[in-house]
Amino acid sequence: MDLEEITITARDGDRVAVPVDQLSARLDGRLLRPGAAGWDDAVRIWNAMVAKTPALVVQPETAHDVAATVDFARTHGLLLSIKGGGHHIAGVAVADGGITVDMSRMSAVTVDPDARLAHVGPGCRLQDVDRATQEYGLATPLGFISEVGAAGLTLGGGLGYLTRRFGWAVDNLEEVEIVTADGRIHTASREENAELFWAVRGAGANMGAVTRLTYRLHEVGPTVCGGLVAWPFEGAADILRAYRSITAEAPRELAVWLLMLRAPAAPFVPPAWHGRRVCLMVVCFTGDLDDADQVLAPIRALPDPVLSLLGPQPYTQIQSYLDITEPKGMHYYWKTGYLTDLSDGFLTTIRQLCAECPVPDAELGVLHLAGAINDRAPDDGAVGNRDARYVVGANGMWAPGDPDTDMYQAWIREAWRRIEPFTTGGSYINFQTADEAEERIHATYGANLDRLVEAKTAYDPDNVFRCNRNIAPRR
Repeated sequence: MDLEEITITARDGDRVAVPVDQLSARLDGRLLRPGAAGWDDAVRIWNAMVAKTPALVVQPETAHDVAATVDFARTHGLLLSIKGGGHHIAGVAVADGGITVDMSRMSAVTVDPDARLAHVGPGCRLQDVDRATQEYGLATPLGFISEVGAAGLTLGGGLGYLTRRFGWAVDNLEEVEIVTADGRIHTASREENAELFWAVRGAGANMGAVTRLTYRLHEVGPTVCGGLVAWPFEGAADILRAYRSITAEAPRELAVWLLMLRAPAAPFVPPAWHGRRVCLMVVCFTGDLDDADQVLAPIRALPDPVLSLLGPQPYTQIQSYLDITEPKGMHYYWKTGYLTDLSDGFLTTIRQLCAECPVPDAELGVLHLAGAINDRAPDDGAVGNRDARYVVGANGMWAPGDPDTDMYQAWIREAWRRIEPFTTGGSYINFQTADEAEERIHATYGANLDRLVEAKTAYDPDNVFRCNRNIAPRR
């Protein structure tokens, strides 16, 4: 069968026959259908729990390819999705039965070290950006898993070890090139298309298909000080109290993640500890290396670690330490939220939950944010949540086909029921699972939601960009 006509899912859920040759003729990039070379990689996403298959995949080479695809999907009323890294836990990158735009061929990174800017393609992963910018001893706040797509992470806010110093990833976004629902290519910044840029900074997946991101860079590395330290879970009460004290007093150059989990069978973990519960700190100090010993002294003073990898090392290595905890192709289910403090009740709750947890590869995690994000006004970008000082998550992972899947998900939900009273009620859009209620999307944006709905209505009145954690336009 040729590509002259194919049946595709429409936005209203119907199946419609469309003349795909009209789209193919407008593309410099590739148009794939099931069975074509490269199809499996193009449609595969990180969370294997989400099973979707598009009817077509477009792999654009340029913004004009993206614009042609968006225009075609809008004209024919077709379901459309945008895939950068495909790492969102809800699996929003794939339009089931529709058209998926796979940005993987638009993966160039251009660094201007004099202007301290990085121009990044939408198919880039964090490791691509970090590797390119670290050649000049520069970095921008991104996430902490190498395979995450830079565009998707950033457009939802973006947090990582540098967030305490420099804010959300979107706080460091200088400009984007974006294709809106009418198929037009725009540049958006604080000076040009300012309202669109405001909305992009936290809800960008709802506003269009971003085809270039320009980031502000900062002097970081290439050598920083940090690494991993782990202690037996039996001492968790003391470690949790120490973590609260360390993070409360830490300079902004220091970020410390805390994970309670079963130690992975990684080369850096002593074999005797594989599979045993531990309290793990992931440490990243990006300040003056001469100050590192003093800053890290409270962590090093904690007794009896089962492993300690603290020391000077490449920033890119710190950025990849947690890769082993999120391999592609497993089933993932999370519940997460923000905290303003670490109360005694909260610390007791997560310690008890870890002790009770029946999910072999689960994590109870706390990420340290307090700092630069709290300095900005609540409406500086749609991202909001400027009161957040920590992120907490109950995160489950298991192999496809595990017979205990339903029990694992039920336990994560119950864990969240016990954690949620300690949270702000806010939510990070990048960590939301597919079954989150609409109210959780609203909780993401809070007081910024009404303004965001107006922007969505102006730029995407027909909700062409709906394969995401969706904000519906006003009717």
